Amino acid sequence: MTGFTGTAYNAWPTGDTPRFPDDGSSPSTTWRFDFDAFAQDPGYIAYQEELRDLIFHTATNAAPSPEATADTPTSPDITGTNTAGGGGVLLALADDDTTADVPPPAPDSVDEPASPRQHARALQRLTAAVLSQGRRFEYLQNYVGQVAPWLDMFDSGSRVFGVEVPVLARASPALLYAVLALSARQIERQGAGAGAQGGTTSAGAAAAEDGGGGGRRATEAGGASARHCSYADSLELYQEAIRLLRPLLQARDTLSVPICTVLCVMEMMSASAQDWRKHLEGCAALFDAFHVHGFSGGLFQAVFWCYARMDLCGALMSDGTQSTLVPPAKWLAPGTDETAARDLFREANSPDVHANYAVYLCANVCELVADRTRFVELGEANGCDGDVFARRWQRLWDYLQGWVDNRCPEMLPVQTVETQPFPQILFTHWAAISSNQLYHTACILLLQSMPAGGVRAVPAEAASATGHARRVCGISLTNPHQGCLNNAIQPLWVAGRLLSHRSEHILVVKLIREIESMTGWAACWRIPDLEVVWGYKVSR
Repeated sequence: MTGFTGTAYNAWPTGDTPRFPDDGSSPSTTWRFDFDAFAQDPGYIAYQEELRDLIFHTATNAAPSPEATADTPTSPDITGTNTAGGGGVLLALADDDTTADVPPPAPDSVDEPASPRQHARALQRLTAAVLSQGRRFEYLQNYVGQVAPWLDMFDSGSRVFGVEVPVLARASPALLYAVLALSARQIERQGAGAGAQGGTTSAGAAAAEDGGGGGRRATEAGGASARHCSYADSLELYQEAIRLLRPLLQARDTLSVPICTVLCVMEMMSASAQDWRKHLEGCAALFDAFHVHGFSGGLFQAVFWCYARMDLCGALMSDGTQSTLVPPAKWLAPGTDETAARDLFREANSPDVHANYAVYLCANVCELVADRTRFVELGEANGCDGDVFARRWQRLWDYLQGWVDNRCPEMLPVQTVETQPFPQILFTHWAAISSNQLYHTACILLLQSMPAGGVRAVPAEAASATGHARRVCGISLTNPHQGCLNNAIQPLWVAGRLLSHRSEHILVVKLIREIESMTGWAACWRIPDLEVVWGYKVSR
């Protein structure tokens, strides 16, 4: 396995470049680890590939109608009057044994179509029937109480995933199945599911509960592998969500955007490092096709920033070789000058938007480091020579210091105690936790790649990459919000490489293990990478 040396990148301008594998990959992407059997299940793989094909077919074929592709996409119609969002779903559900006993909407006369109100009531009866099966209501409760706060981490005002998405799901079986699949996977990953506790949850049991239809589909797609396993519920729900999503994607229904994003989050929970970008590519293509960006407003803006945080984690995984899949320039509204981005974020006068600005700046740092790496290491003609690199470096450093200097009260720590080995830094606002951590992560990356000349001296209080690393770790140890812990995995990798004391190593490894145990999000695969850097294996 190729290991990162842990040395700073500031030798680039002098010609002594960092060592990367010949194929441009990094330790995280060459390290292969079997997270769980779910990601290897033939049924899951088949449906995941089908979803990927459907998304790219939608994104690359006929453009959406003018109504669906305004500068800001309109919110989905929760009444179900849209052909794809309503009738298409009813048709897709017609052969579903779990809803066969739910009558279709009754029109006022034989020749008169169902009214929007009747149509919406019929969809709600269908979703109620879905929730009556097995543990599905429990999964919805878990989504609202445990999972949605992850997704709403930078959306404390609207709480789109916790409030609006469940409301939309009442009239959208595809969205409901996606939400249930994500929640079921999270419970299974935590080890709290019946299968993990020695129960008998399986595709066969699910089939018995819901009349056999859903179980047959899981068995047909996944074969015997899904009959007796701890992930049968999430696999079945995932497959059903994709089946119901087909007509929405084929009709280019805008509701397919949040559905695909929720399914992407589910996939990422178990994805191996080398597969992260593959899972993210579909959403990136959809955002481009539907003109979704960081300032779309409402549901689509929340969906974008949820995705953007995952995209940034993917860039951090590459260790300086790749940027985000959606270039930071496309995070802004079309026609927005990147030099005006700072004012655009500030004008919102919102803690959540200021937190999003930290994500945006960190993504720009990843883009700069990747451009420089590819220019120096691979000879890529991207224009990132020494002078250009120094100018971009200085601009980003100034933006980052402006970010930390202009934080509103909600983004400041309520208490900081300088303890050993890591400081205790307590925040009360969800968005403040992760955004401050990303600020320190971005500073580490810039300090490691600091040009030898052409930039101003860095003030002493911000010049220590190790100091920033200790704060990255201290923030996670002090603030146990699960969504922030999920997003801390890659910052902890960036920071952990700079730590030299055994006591620090032990705490970081313990923290990473606790993140996976507490949240269900795959994290422990980073421990061997850190042990390569440290030169020894940390005992349990």
